[in-house]
Amino acid sequence: MRPPIAPLSSAGWGVEGSLPILAVVVVAGIGTGVLFLVSLIAYGRRRSRRHLLISVAVGALLARSVVGAGTVLGYVPMPVHHFVAHSLDLLTAATVLYAVYAYAPGSVPSPSE
Repeated sequence: MRPPIAPLSSAGWGVEGSLPILAVVVVAGIGTGVLFLVSLIAYGRRRSRRHLLISVAVGALLARSVVGAGTVLGYVPMPVHHFVAHSLDLLTAATVLYAVYAYAPGSVPSPSE
């Protein structure tokens, strides 16, 4: 006899208080924080719009790690986490794609570039 199939739900998939998930989020946050710092240094040296766009994209990834840590620690409810984290995914992708499109080889650079 087969066991009954449980209905689809989020039961058993909670992340709040999970130390392994928190460890992954913290390591990702530290790595992304270092990349964000490097991107800010590069922007400070170059002062170009393309470097600013990269800093914005990496900053959105860092914010996503902060939201993830807040979720694991119980400060950010899961519905808010999904809305904010996936909005930051969209911001990251849109910023990178815009930078690639606007500053592709052969494109006309702006006077400040």
